[in-house]
Order: sequence, then C-alpha cells, then structure tokens
Amino acid sequence: MAEHFDVVVVGAGISGIGAGYFLQRDCPDRSYVILEGRERLGGTWDLFRYPGIRSDSDMYTLGYSFKPWTEAKAIADGPTILRYLDETAREYGIDRHIRHQHRVVAASWSTPDARWTVTVERGAERERVEFTCNFLFMCSGYYNYEAGYLPQFEGREDFAGTIVHPQHWPNGLDYAGKRVVVIGSGATAVTLVPEMAKSAAHVTMLQRSPTYIVARPSEDGIANWLRRKLPAGIAYRLTRTKNIALGQFFYRIARRKPDKTKARLVQMVRDELGPDYDVATHFTPRYNPWDQRICLVPDADLFAAIRDGSASVVTDHIERFETDGIRLKSGDLLPADIIVTATGLDMQLMGGIPFTVDGARVDPARSLGYKAMMYSDIPNLASSFGYTNASWTLKSDLTCAYVCRLLNAMKKRGMRQVTPRVGADVTQEDFLTFTSGYVQRAIDRFPKQGDKRPWRVHQNYTLDLIDLKFGGIDAGMEFSNPEPARVREPA
Repeated sequence: MAEHFDVVVVGAGISGIGAGYFLQRDCPDRSYVILEGRERLGGTWDLFRYPGIRSDSDMYTLGYSFKPWTEAKAIADGPTILRYLDETAREYGIDRHIRHQHRVVAASWSTPDARWTVTVERGAERERVEFTCNFLFMCSGYYNYEAGYLPQFEGREDFAGTIVHPQHWPNGLDYAGKRVVVIGSGATAVTLVPEMAKSAAHVTMLQRSPTYIVARPSEDGIANWLRRKLPAGIAYRLTRTKNIALGQFFYRIARRKPDKTKARLVQMVRDELGPDYDVATHFTPRYNPWDQRICLVPDADLFAAIRDGSASVVTDHIERFETDGIRLKSGDLLPADIIVTATGLDMQLMGGIPFTVDGARVDPARSLGYKAMMYSDIPNLASSFGYTNASWTLKSDLTCAYVCRLLNAMKKRGMRQVTPRVGADVTQEDFLTFTSGYVQRAIDRFPKQGDKRPWRVHQNYTLDLIDLKFGGIDAGMEFSNPEPARVREPA
C-alpha cells in the first residue's frame, strides 16, 4: 500500500530543507516527507564538484532567514554551503524526514479523493513505489540534474585531449601543467578559470560575447564587525536586511539608468586590468545590465589571474575542434590539452515529471503562474522558484511560508482543495524576461505570467514580502472540495 502524508516535498536542496522547517514551524500537526532522488541532500551544492565551486550570492541572503550564517566569508565555496545545509537539516530534525534515492517519475491528482498519488523509483534497483499526499510541493530546482546543455561542436571526436562538462566533473582530473580552454563566460566559467589557473600551464576563457563581471570582497566587513559586537542572530538579521536593501537599490538604479550603470561596470573592470587591456572587446556586453545575470568574482580573482598571465580571455566563435585544440572563426588555433564546456544549464520545470489531473494529462508550461509558485487549474500543487536578480533563498523562504498559510486556511475552512483560477482580463507574458541563452532555449517549458497581481512575477523581494506574508490569499484562488461529513458509528 502507498504511504500517505499530508505533504510530499520533492527535493532536499535549499528549497526542500527550507520547506521542512516551515512545515514543522507553521503546520506542526501535518505530516510530511521529503523525497530526494540523490544519495544525499544538498541539491546543486552536492551535484557540482568542479574546482572552485562557490555561490555568486552572499550567504546572508542565500542562507535561511531562520539559520544565521556565521562563517567569515560572505561568498562561500560549495563544500562550506553543503555543511551549512547538513547542519540545518540535523539541527531541526529535518533529516529524519528525507528519503534518499527516491526519484519521483509521475504525479496524478484525484478530485474525489482530494489527493496526489506520487510514483517513485526507489534505490539503485529503481523499484516502483507510490506515495499519496494531500498537497504536493515541488522543490526540485529549475534545471536538469542529469545533463547540462552542450552544443554540437564540429570535430569533437577529433580532439585528442579531454573534454569535460562542469556538471559531470570527473574525480581526480589532473590539469596541473596542462593547457586548458574553458568555453563560456557565465558564473561557472568565471569560477573555473582563476581556480584552474593556479596549477594549469595556462587557462583561456573562450567566449562568443562578453558578460558583465563585478568584483567584490569575499568577506563582508560590516557583517563580521556586527558579529563581534552583537549576538549572532541579531547581527545576521541586520546584515541580511542591509544586503537585501542594497541589492534592490542597485538593481533599480541599473534598470532606470542602464547607460550610466554599464559605463560604471565597464570602468570597474578597466580599473582592475589597466588602460592597455582591450576591455571594449572582452568585457563590454551588447546588452544592458540585468538583461542577464551579472557575474560576481570574489576578491577580483579572475582579474588577478589575467594580470599575472596565468589566464586570458578570447572573444571569438568556434569553427571546429581539432586534434590539438579549437580552431576559431578568425582562423586562429587555441591549443588545448583539456576543454571545459561551461556552456550552461538545461532548464527544466519541476524535474520534467508528467502530471495528470483526474486522468487527463496537464502541462504546467501551458498554464499561468500564480504568484510564481502555483499553476492555473492545477490543484494542491506548488513549486519553489527563486529570483533571477537576487538570492534564491529569499523567494523560497517566502514560498514555503505561503504554502503553510494555504494549508492552514484549507483546514480552517474545511476545504481539501485549492486551485488557482484565471479571470478573463489577464494578459499573458513570458514567465522570465532574461535574454540569457539558457533561459531563451527553455522559455517554452515554463508557464506564462500575467500582467497583474496575483499572476505577475515581481522579481522584487519587498513586493513579494507584502503579497505573500501580509497579503490576502483569496484573489485568484478557489477553495473547494469540502471535507466529507463524518458518519457517527452506531453504538
């Protein structure tokens, strides 16, 4: 028989662990389980093992609202973040609710029963088992964990060296003294280049076009000072508030004054690399700031590697792979012993699992997103999706707390079902407005957003805080399917 829980959470990464905390805090009378397909928790921070893996968001906002970050570094490496998640799960007893090697492969809703049936492949043998729940909370991230995006490179089979994708970094890869070419200019590439340059013969970052790159200290001096003067919890909340406010302020400035912001960002790179470096070619994007995510390099490590000659940047297009390197459209050959294809993620909505409602297949990508967490006409289903212009956890915390509000409202009203319903006066738009390649390649896999609340995707923590924590829950939401009357047993 299927095990039943009030809530099934899918994924034991940042969002899933946060979901466990909020369910315990706000819905202590509800049972829950976290189904995790991998052998351990951590999500992104367990999956990626490439050299130098780190966050490009500060840990005072990427960390949980309820669990202070106490390390000195604000821009933390992957293993340290993973320890933080492990500690959080153990400290709050969330780890006892996690079922590892439980990969969700399908979910089916029954209105008469007011429950989801979740089909799972369990263990290395992929044994099929089922769980049932009243509410399904998808915390499985936004990309395909099985494989990253890899373009077709002509001549790939001719290359005599090693080709590596960062999402599947091999254990023990020896790049000391080797010539390395990293294809890409996003967050992964700017992390890999300075780290590999420490021991490689030389590392080249090969990009088709430049990305905005900003340097900042890895430590937050104000945060460390506050922690010396105040209790850890108070210092953490003050730093978190400061960083949220500064992040929103700089984002608004960038969108309102893109030309001035662009000039300032480019000048900051020029200050790092000197007047003789060709910043116009290699670090001056064609798009406006925050049309794509801005890359962060802690302690200016990428620029330091370029200055000392251990790394370089080439802006060109690939003609083909050859035996000893990459032939460029310009005709030049980039020699390489190792090629790292940091070419991006394959975005995926809710793990790509199929959903059915009362026997009919439904596609969330054909729906309208409700508060960027639920889907029109699909009952008792929510997903955690973070910000593109701020830390993921800021939105996941709000989402988890809002799901608990819904669960409590359902219980209070005696209703078993909540379903977002779209009115006739809502205009549909793309869910994400980023121009990044990984977003544009997958835009059809994501739902639409509306032009007004509650269908609008704000990408703004303050607006979401008002809507999700303090706003009403009835606009655009249908409460239905009342609890059946209990029949008194005869004496």
